[in-house]
Amino acid sequence: MQLTSEEQAMLRGDLGVAVKEALEYQIRVGEFFGARRFVPVTNVHMMGDIEVMGEGGLSWLKCTAEKKARCAVNVTTNARCIDFDFTEKLQQDPKAVAEERELIGLLRGMNVTTTDTCINYQTLYQPHLGEHVAWGDTGTVIYANSVFGARTNFESGPAALAAALTRRVPEYGFHLDAHRKGTFIVNLEADLDDLADWGAVGKLVGEPHQNYFEVPVFTGLKRIPVADELKHLGCALASYGSMGMFHMVGVTPEAPSVEAALGGNKPHTVMTITNADLERLYQSYDLKDGRCDLIVFSGPQLSLWEVKDLSERFDGKKVHPGTQVFVTSSNGVLSAARKLGYVQKLEAAGVTLMEGVCFYILQNLSQLRERNGWTNLISNSAKIVNIIGAHRFNTILRRTQDCVDIAVTGRIR
Repeated sequence: MQLTSEEQAMLRGDLGVAVKEALEYQIRVGEFFGARRFVPVTNVHMMGDIEVMGEGGLSWLKCTAEKKARCAVNVTTNARCIDFDFTEKLQQDPKAVAEERELIGLLRGMNVTTTDTCINYQTLYQPHLGEHVAWGDTGTVIYANSVFGARTNFESGPAALAAALTRRVPEYGFHLDAHRKGTFIVNLEADLDDLADWGAVGKLVGEPHQNYFEVPVFTGLKRIPVADELKHLGCALASYGSMGMFHMVGVTPEAPSVEAALGGNKPHTVMTITNADLERLYQSYDLKDGRCDLIVFSGPQLSLWEVKDLSERFDGKKVHPGTQVFVTSSNGVLSAARKLGYVQKLEAAGVTLMEGVCFYILQNLSQLRERNGWTNLISNSAKIVNIIGAHRFNTILRRTQDCVDIAVTGRIR
C-alpha cells in the first residue's frame, strides 16, 4: 500500500503504540483486499458488546486502552446485549453484566460515545454523498451506502476501532466506484403498504443473490418510501443476501435513472415482485404448535415514528395473558417517546420496552427462550425473523397490525 508521510509517521510509532498497531492491522486488511491506499473517514460506528466480543474481546480492549488509545473522530456504538434495568427480570448472568459495564467504561475512556443504537443513521449522524465513514453494523452500512450515497464497508469491531484511531480506512470494496454499480434489476409491482412488506422484499431479493457485491436496482415504485421503509428493506437485504448497497431509481442519490444506477453494467437478472409474491411468503411460515407467546418489535431498533405508531395501535388494548411483547429502541427515541406519552400507552397495554439493546443479541437469549417456554417468535422485522433462528426460535413474519392483533387476541393468523 502507498503510505502518506503522516501514515509513515504512524507506522514509526510517532503517534503512539495504539495508533501504530492499528495502522499495522489496517495495512494487513488492505493488502488482503488489494487496497492501494487509505482514504480519510469522518465518522465511525462500531459494534462492541460482551455477548459478541466475549472475554477474549474484552481482554483485547483492555490491552488497547492500556496503550492510551484515544479515538480521533466521532465514534458511536451499536446496540448492547444488556439493558441494565432488566438484568434481574431476564435472569442475565451477573458476570456478563459486570463485564458489559466494564466494556462500556473502557470505550468511554477511549473517547467513544456509547450511544448503543443500530439506527445511528436516523438519530445521530447522516453522512453526505461521497463521504467516507467506517461503520460496523450491516443495517447501518447498507443505509449509508444506499440512501446517503456515503461510502463504507462492513467493518468488524477491531477494524472500526482502528479506523477511529487512525482516521482512515483501506480503500477497497464500496469505497471504490467499481463496486457501487448496480448488477441486477428488481421491478416493484407490489403495493408495499407495511414495514414488513419492505423487509419481505429484502428476503425475496436477498436469498437468491447472496453476494456482498450484488447491488440490486429497484424500479417501478408507486410512491417515495419513507426512512423506516428503506431501513427495513436494507436490513433484510443485508441479512438475507449479505448485501452492502442497493439503488432505488429516483430515490437514492446515485440512481437518477436505471442507466446511471447500472453505471454501464448489463443486468444479469430482472426480477419482478408482486402482491402475490408477498402473500405466498407470509403464508410460507410454519406456525408449529400455533402458540403466540412472543411478539418482538426490534432488529432494527424502532424510530420515534414506529414507537408512536405502535402506541396508537395498542392504545386501550391489553396484551393477551401468556403472551409477551418486546419493543427495543435507543435512549434518545425512548426518552422522547416517554415525554410524548407513547411509552405510557404501550406500557399500559402490557408491552415491555427495552433501551439500547437489540432483542436478537440479548445476553443468554437461548436460555431465556428455554426458561419462558417460547416456541414461536412473531415480528414485523424480516431481519430478526431471519437472524434469531440461531437461537432455535420458530420465526414468523407478519405485518405490523397482524402482530398487534396476535398480541392482543393470543391467536396467530
